[in-house]
Amino acid sequence: MSASSASPMTSTDFKRLFFLFLGLALFSIVYLSPPWPDAVDPAGQHFVLTREGKAALALFLLAGTWWVFEVLPIGITGLTIGVVQALFFIRPAQAAFNDFMDPSVLFIFGSLVIGMVFTKVGITKRLAYKMLVIVGERTSMIYLGCFVVTALLTHFMAHTAVAATMYPLLLSIYALYGEGDAPTRFGKGLFMGMAFVAGAGSIITLLGAARGIVALGFYKEITGNEITFFELSYYMTPIGWLMVFLLWGFFMVVYKPEKAVIPGLRDRARRLHAEMGPISRNEFLAGSIIFGVILFLSLQSFFPALADLNKAAVLLVSTILFFVLKILDLRDLEDIPWNIILLFAGAMSMGFCLWQTGAAEWLAINWLGFFQDAHWFVFVMSIAFFVLLMTNFIMNVAAIAISVPVALVVAPYLGVAPEVIVFAALVTAGMPFLLLVGAAPNAIAYNSRQFTSGEFFVTGLPASILLMAVVGLAVILIWPLMGMPVTLP
Repeated sequence: MSASSASPMTSTDFKRLFFLFLGLALFSIVYLSPPWPDAVDPAGQHFVLTREGKAALALFLLAGTWWVFEVLPIGITGLTIGVVQALFFIRPAQAAFNDFMDPSVLFIFGSLVIGMVFTKVGITKRLAYKMLVIVGERTSMIYLGCFVVTALLTHFMAHTAVAATMYPLLLSIYALYGEGDAPTRFGKGLFMGMAFVAGAGSIITLLGAARGIVALGFYKEITGNEITFFELSYYMTPIGWLMVFLLWGFFMVVYKPEKAVIPGLRDRARRLHAEMGPISRNEFLAGSIIFGVILFLSLQSFFPALADLNKAAVLLVSTILFFVLKILDLRDLEDIPWNIILLFAGAMSMGFCLWQTGAAEWLAINWLGFFQDAHWFVFVMSIAFFVLLMTNFIMNVAAIAISVPVALVVAPYLGVAPEVIVFAALVTAGMPFLLLVGAAPNAIAYNSRQFTSGEFFVTGLPASILLMAVVGLAVILIWPLMGMPVTLP
């Protein structure tokens, strides 16, 4: 008995050690290699890859390997990113670790607190029971109902906040599946699907994420033209919703639920909802605070006077109020998933490291250099693919900031309209399906413990291929039919 139980442990440890040392080996090979050639843009300008930039690429490979194969807790890998930058003089320690408290990280912290409050006061159970009464007992319809609600919410609020809102609701729904906390195909599809769909929905309006504002800012600065809020939504709505329904079909195939129907679920949900009684004081207070914050964040896009107020600071007002009104206490603070916070803190530090050392710009120019003489369609798809890869490792805002300006400069040489460059990049920037660090909804979904980072990566490969196919369809057919120029006259 003991011999048989020891064998898997030895095998697991060996696999873990192999990938642990693989990450270290990749770091050492790149870090110790001789200087790499300059990147040269179409105008002939040279971009030198400095020692720090090459070291940033080495760290990029180390972190990616450890994250995918989960050789350490994902938060500890995030912490390693800051430590390596400081010890190998890639960036000053103050810069590397300052990023761990970047406003984006604190926004994720505040979002997780909102999710915790939703669960504690009972709002999520109330919503989950109501939803199950509507969608019924078929697990396929439960998938669809959860995905549609997630996508709709991202039209009006940041996809990180949506994921934090949906996560406890999905936990309540999954609790009625009857398998306890054990991982199941239904659980994997439910939580991973929520993360993927949150990305798909977030591309449709400027309220879903900050990346849209950044891309449109570069577009205006470089071309002198402007893409409006409603113009962006006009072109993105069919693509976003097409992805939502394709992802529903995808998860029904890849993670087809073990049970086609949960008998008696609707009656049980109706009964449990009735047992909760009227809305409690804490539910009312928490709901009012959360609704107020979401409304304020949404209005920032329409009222310039509000735009300068930092989103993280606004969101954290809700955290403070939860403790002032004693909806949360010290024990709740200790229950926050710091593994997820450290994961995103490390990802922010990695992104800024690649950006500030020039490594990301060097990568982008080299990548686009391969396609500067290609057919216009191949060029557009290469930009979308580069953004897809980069946004899985660094902030999607950074991925856009690195690639879009370079692409807009190269585009006229190939007769490519700048609009199609921006929109194609925004589609893939919103849907990082490979790594947990690609977007906050990925990490929030991982907290369910229904899947590993390796399973997420393997699932994300075909999903990313599906995404690229949709981008290709949009560029060649959908957007031209809707009136978007894709080539210059």
